Order: sequence, then C-alpha cells, then structure tokens
Amino acid sequence: MMKIEYIYHSGFTVDTKNHFLVFDYYKGKIELKDKPTYVFCSHNHLDHFNPEIFNWSKDKDDILFILSSDIENVPNVKANFIDPYEELKINNLHIKTFGSTDRGVSYLITVDGNSIFFAGDLNWWHWKNDTEEEKRQEERAFKTEISKIKGNKIDLAFFPVDPRLEEYYYLGGQYFINEIQPKVFIPMHFGDKFEITKEFINKAKDSSTSIVEINTTNQIIPLF
Repeated sequence: MMKIEYIYHSGFTVDTKNHFLVFDYYKGKIELKDKPTYVFCSHNHLDHFNPEIFNWSKDKDDILFILSSDIENVPNVKANFIDPYEELKINNLHIKTFGSTDRGVSYLITVDGNSIFFAGDLNWWHWKNDTEEEKRQEERAFKTEISKIKGNKIDLAFFPVDPRLEEYYYLGGQYFINEIQPKVFIPMHFGDKFEITKEFINKAKDSSTSIVEINTTNQIIPLF
C-alpha cells in the first residue's frame, strides 16, 4: 500500500512499505518518517526547490537527495545528480529520468512493486498570448517527450494542471492520460486553486484512469 500526502503546489510525499519519498518540496508542513528517505527535486525553479531540504539531513542519517543537475550550491549531503535520459539504481529504487518542456527532468521510479511518474515541469505549455508558431513548437516538444515515456507501466502519475494556462490547463494532463494510461493521476502545480482538480476530473471523466481530487494542503491519499 502507498500513502500519498499533498504538501503544496507540486510537493508530495509517498509512503511505501519500506521507503519514504519526497517530491519537489517548496513550502508547507511536512513530517518525515522513520524509513529510508529519498528526496527528489526535478529542477531549480523556486516553486519546486527549497534549499531548506538539506537541513533535514542534520537529524536524519538515512536520507538521500536525487537532484536535477541544474541545482547548484548543494552542501555536503548525500546526493546524486541526474540529467534527462539516465538510469540510477539505489538500494531498492530504480530511477529513470525523462526530459522536460521547461527545466530539469521528469522521474519514473519503481519502488516496492509500484511505478511512480513525477512530471516536474513537463507539460503542454499552451499560452494564450504566444504566437501560433510558438504554440506549435510547445505542442511538438511535449508530444515528443510523451512518446519517449509511452510503453512504460505507470501506477501513479503526478502531473501539472496549471491554472495560469486558463482554459488550456487540461491539455497536457488529458493527453498524458490518453497516451500513457496510468492507473492513478494526481494533479499538481496549481498553487491554491484546488477547484481546478475537480474541473480536471470532469474534463477527463471518460478515462479509465482514476483521478484524485485535492481539496486541502496535507490531504492524505491512500492507494493500492
């Protein structure tokens, strides 16, 4: 069984049978567990990375940081730096990275029999004020990246539904669900706009993927 906690924005924890994973902590209340802990940072944008995370290692020996290679000024902690399209095996975790349509990496992690995809800033960034050519470029870049992920079994996916894209917020998530067909889809990257998660469920309701509605920070989501 996995237990997910929504921290804030794109920050989540995933508590599995034997491991504790933290993704893109930015701010908010977080409680670490008495388990081997792996802290993932997809890129260096300030809404995905907070150097405060390195202080956690002062009180916890069994913590390892898996960081996109664009993250700099890292103190003397146990850390692995990773680029797109690399693989890393650490203890009982198998980590594959894919690219982004913004900065850094996206992660595909196999742990305790479950596969978890964390998109970071990988999304179909369809901005209303872009030129038509810019919109086509964004679409091509996104669909090319998704084609590289396709074929992987994904039990749980964290993916952006960014309200700044206005009526186009759903494009990336819906395309990802249609192409990848994860068992469970958890929306992220929406700040305080919790209502967008329910709106997205209504947009993608014909899918066999289970989509999670998020209503508050520190919401607990039990799975499997």
